[in-house]
Amino acid sequence: MERTRKWWQSLGQWVVAAVAVGLLLVWLGLSNDPESHAALALLLYVPYPVYLVPAVLALIWSLSLGWRWRVLAMGSVLFVLTVLMRPALGSPDDGYRRVRLMTYNIKAYLAVHRPTGVADLAMEVLQHDPDVVVLQDAGQLLDVRYTPPTSIKTILGQREVYAFGQYIVASRFPMKGCLPGWIPYNGQNHSYVHCVISVNGTDFDLVTVHFVTPRDGLNAARSGGVKGLGAWRDNMNKRLTQSGVLAEHLRLMKRPRVVAGDLNAPENSSVVQDLLDTGLRDAFASAGLGYGYTHGHSLWPGISFLRIDHILVSEEIGVSDAFVGGKVASQHRPVIADLLLVRQP
Repeated sequence: MERTRKWWQSLGQWVVAAVAVGLLLVWLGLSNDPESHAALALLLYVPYPVYLVPAVLALIWSLSLGWRWRVLAMGSVLFVLTVLMRPALGSPDDGYRRVRLMTYNIKAYLAVHRPTGVADLAMEVLQHDPDVVVLQDAGQLLDVRYTPPTSIKTILGQREVYAFGQYIVASRFPMKGCLPGWIPYNGQNHSYVHCVISVNGTDFDLVTVHFVTPRDGLNAARSGGVKGLGAWRDNMNKRLTQSGVLAEHLRLMKRPRVVAGDLNAPENSSVVQDLLDTGLRDAFASAGLGYGYTHGHSLWPGISFLRIDHILVSEEIGVSDAFVGGKVASQHRPVIADLLLVRQP
């Protein structure tokens, strides 16, 4: 009996230590340009329960061990909740000339075929009442074959509207110069939309974009193993190409800038970093509180676990608040930010 107990304790110590070391290796992989290696880049899209569950189980096991092992196991849980899951502890800026902006991938091609799909989208937008709303995957929303004009009016209200392809930009403030831009990859055209918004004498550049989805690449890696890494690498490189091209376009803009959309990448991805390196910062990281996950709730077990929808702003623009919306209407939660076009130090 004593021998069995010692063996069980020894095994528990190995488990607690292995979990701690494993989590440390994951962090090192995520901290050192993970997209330089396709396999490491997959870590960016791993659901956080994959890390949290073994850490919690190790903590439970550690209760039968010495205090040092309990401390190590508790440290592993805290490491996941903080370092790996990356909560925001933002601080609001001071300033004035407030604009509430909302970005939302509405998956209109799915919503228009659900009995309450469009009504759910309308409720989400009405709840937050943004001054400016940018929508992605929204092409079917303006098609009267699918969406009654009254429903369109409910969602967009009295805002001025510009639409191109999958994008809709709707603003209570005057818009000018709205045009598509191009971020091609592998010889294929892919677009974004650029508008200038005028708010009481202050103009800013607004860009909404939707980068290539990682879905096909992730599915290939999951089902094909090592063989699927090639497809995943190609998929990853498409987003990196798009972000690099868009970054060059952003550097040419001289006004204060806002980039809002479904970037299909978390903030620590090189995809987002390419854009941040142009002088932008993430609104949620700057003024939000908590994890702000926007995607994953349409998958089992129904929880959001990735923050891939973003609002990025240039340094001239303040952020007084940033948060995410509900999960009912779309596979993506919207991101809402209260921007201050005149930021005070």
